[in-house]
Amino acid sequence: MADPPGPASVVVSKRAAASRVADASRSLVALSHTIHAHPELSFEEERASAWCADALSEGGFTVEAGICDLPTAFRARRGSGPLEIAICCEYDALPAVGHACGHNVIAAAAVGAGLALSTVADELGITVTVLGTPAEEGGGGKILMLDRGAFDGVAASMMVHPFPLELVQMPCLAVSHLEVEYVGREAHASAYPELGVNAADALTVAQVAIGLLRQHASRGDQVHGIVTLGGAAPNIVPALTRGRFYVRSETLERLEAWEAKVSRCFDAGALATGATVSVARQSPVYSEFRVDEPMAALYRRNAEALGRSFPEPSGPVAAASTDMANVSLALPAIHPTLDVGSLPAVNHQAEFAAHCVTAVADRALLDGAVAMAWTAVDLATDDAQRERLLASAYLPR
Repeated sequence: MADPPGPASVVVSKRAAASRVADASRSLVALSHTIHAHPELSFEEERASAWCADALSEGGFTVEAGICDLPTAFRARRGSGPLEIAICCEYDALPAVGHACGHNVIAAAAVGAGLALSTVADELGITVTVLGTPAEEGGGGKILMLDRGAFDGVAASMMVHPFPLELVQMPCLAVSHLEVEYVGREAHASAYPELGVNAADALTVAQVAIGLLRQHASRGDQVHGIVTLGGAAPNIVPALTRGRFYVRSETLERLEAWEAKVSRCFDAGALATGATVSVARQSPVYSEFRVDEPMAALYRRNAEALGRSFPEPSGPVAAASTDMANVSLALPAIHPTLDVGSLPAVNHQAEFAAHCVTAVADRALLDGAVAMAWTAVDLATDDAQRERLLASAYLPR
């Protein structure tokens, strides 16, 4: 490894942080692979949360489990300096495809960054906090934790995310997670269909209306959904149907306007069939991301010193959504991506999940841990950055 960037005193701290990650590399990779082999859905991540918390506890952190009234959330702290830096640790998986978004890598990298910073926390005058944040894949764990005090006093927050490309910042859209339910009336589909009110038809009308609405969508406006309940039997007019839909746009303001248009499509299904419709939010609304540019520049410099490269994308980069975005509106934050060598496989494909336990992904998680730790060292030792962050430490509004 080449010398890390920075003046001599900073280099000493960075070397110590990198050495701690190197010493823990085998256990960090094992943690990633173990979480990958035991995928758990949102708010059900009992084993993954415990494994991460245990690794930090063994590393000298004080760990609080079940914080913010979330059984699978935790807070791990080390150091007592006035500058508190939080590393976010995700570990939930996806239905059917498991860790096809690589949260096993995110979790291990976060633990690694925490361990790295614990070795230099006192000399840097920082408090290192690793937050175990459940339910990123629909549930909004970080938003709930933000609202319930987990980020109070935190001056900066960061995490890394596996991706097909290395990016300083993942493009993010605001998103609403909605469950739509139609209630009609059963009838014999052959003998007495005229007596039925077809809730499945209502959902079909809504889907057709959404398909036509897409013609008039602005850039960044998206909607996609699945039918989770379509009926009981072909010879019964369906009286109850449900679907789950994600509605996305570039900002919260634009999302509000776009969601209103999508909602009229749901209403159309009810109007056309005589069914009744109800729409419920499945989680808090995820916002757009406000990247902290100085922190992002420091991360890039540190990642490049580790041999990571950030080539210019050959075309537009697809955007996703994350509850880390809401954190970024409250306090300085970054969310860079790690190339795990997956192409042509991309996030949320089973093939991508397979790439998240390869040697390339293992290297990425270790590099991500060191790059985050080095970025925190820079923030703590640069007087201007330190003062800026101390002045903007998050306080509940």
